[in-house]
Amino acid sequence: MQSATGRKMITAAVASLALLQAQAASAQECIAPQDLTDAAIYAVPVIANGFRASCSAQLSPNGFFATQGQAFVAPYEAMQAERWPGAMRAVMVFATSGKEQVDDAGMREMVQNLPPEALRPFVDAILAQKLGESIKPADCGKIERAMELLSPLPPENLGGLLTFVMDVTGNRQPAVCDVDG
Repeated sequence: MQSATGRKMITAAVASLALLQAQAASAQECIAPQDLTDAAIYAVPVIANGFRASCSAQLSPNGFFATQGQAFVAPYEAMQAERWPGAMRAVMVFATSGKEQVDDAGMREMVQNLPPEALRPFVDAILAQKLGESIKPADCGKIERAMELLSPLPPENLGGLLTFVMDVTGNRQPAVCDVDG
């Protein structure tokens, strides 16, 4: 995915997801690298569903996503449950940092008593919807090509690569926590 498109998708999803957390007042200054890696791994199947919904008309029936998309997504789907706790922590850090912060105490209070597992379908639906809204038909082929290029990587490497890229590109809302410190 292109950087600006990725940022738009993340910002849109984060802005919506910010409504989910009661602990907004205890915002972190940075995001733990492992939580960001978990979030990336967790999000791949959700992103794939949003991509499929937005791009099915633009993609070749013989292209990568049609022929190998499910094989690409399957290992990530198998890891979603174990990666959810870290992904949820990452979502909360994004939701409570920078301009995406939400001041709607009523909404936070409403979901305060919901267990994290109850929030998963809501998080997935918002992420898929926001992703679908942000993809331009002209970008579908590029996104499919990016998936194809990333497909040989094991999920841990793909998640770690995203974390590394966010760290070295100077993402500051939130920044990636220093692994050594």
